[in-house]
Amino acid sequence: MSDSFIVRPVQQADFSSWKVLWDGYNAFYGRSGETALDPEITAATWRRFFDGYEPVHALVAQSAEGGLLGLAHYLFHRSTLSLGPTCYLNDLFTAEAARGKGVGRALIEAAHQRAAEAGATRLYWHTQTTNATARRLYDAVGEDSGFMVYRKPIL
Repeated sequence: MSDSFIVRPVQQADFSSWKVLWDGYNAFYGRSGETALDPEITAATWRRFFDGYEPVHALVAQSAEGGLLGLAHYLFHRSTLSLGPTCYLNDLFTAEAARGKGVGRALIEAAHQRAAEAGATRLYWHTQTTNATARRLYDAVGEDSGFMVYRKPIL
């Protein structure tokens, strides 16, 4: 399938197709219906992709026919461990029909390339321990950092 899609930066005209993927991503993580994101979060996220002052970026995988197959959102941040920026792959999602066909891997590789071009010292991401499908891909393209992710929500 690698010859039947391209990975490129998101464009303003992609909004409706991107939104379908974004909604699917959020639903996968239980953010739908009563637990859906506030629409303003989605609107702000979309605006950030096109704001040159924001460190948030988006890539999409587009089929040869023109439809979007997947998305990757990544951001750059400082670290106390390096002089260069660090790149966090915040979101990665592929349409169900595109899974297992190289789309996710291509999106990760494209984010990795952009991180390298920006002088980042690493690209990292995380997923739920129960996400076996994604973990198979992540185990193939990344390395286990040996760290667990914790969080404490601010209400």
